[in-house]
Amino acid sequence: MLAWLRGMSIQVLDRENGHGGLAFQTHQQPSLARGFYANYGKRALDFLLATVGLILLLPLFGLVACCVKLTSRGPVLYRQVRIGKDGRPFQILKFRSMMTQTSERKLSITVAGDPRVTAIGRLLRRYKADELPQLWNVVRGNMSLVGPRPEVPVYVAEYTQEQRMVLSARPGITDPASLAYRNEEEILADQDDPERFYRTRILPDKLARNSAYLEKITLQNDIRIIVKTILSSFLREEKTGTRRTL
Repeated sequence: MLAWLRGMSIQVLDRENGHGGLAFQTHQQPSLARGFYANYGKRALDFLLATVGLILLLPLFGLVACCVKLTSRGPVLYRQVRIGKDGRPFQILKFRSMMTQTSERKLSITVAGDPRVTAIGRLLRRYKADELPQLWNVVRGNMSLVGPRPEVPVYVAEYTQEQRMVLSARPGITDPASLAYRNEEEILADQDDPERFYRTRILPDKLARNSAYLEKITLQNDIRIIVKTILSSFLREEKTGTRRTL
């Protein structure tokens, strides 16, 4: 089990406080949660809910697929290599939200107002509907409903030994960091160097939050995160970038 360096302190942008202050810290040595749910029940719940979700959302998938296909050239689905459990690469699925000639460029982040995003893509991103095809990733076992969001290889290559702990679990469609940074594109749009800000400020915070999540994986916590994720997709955000309290 990977251990955190003693005395290590991470200070990062905390979107929970509503004013962009530096607040989130950790001095703990994380370890993966144990127990029946973490070891067995979580995967069973993932498979059941993802399968039901795919069946129930099939009409919506068809509608979105038609909109994507009819409004811009290119495939309906966008595939990108991400790093999953135990460092194994896999292809994450999304509804394509960018122009084909630009979505294939080696750019790992997107900021608000990015001209690469299509009109339908902006709508899909607003409600996180572009992530729905990842239910198939969950069924296949590449992902979980809740778990650390998978990153692209270029970022994972820069993880410290301690940060690589997040690779011990299946990556998820949503996680605590996704809730804290659900207006991430707006945050990045305000930075002079979005790429550097993401690498040095946001990503370390996400990894710290997800390491904390992995220490106490419970059914109640996963349900809470799933419900908050669904609700947050439909709550209006203020222009200041702060989030409405759930």
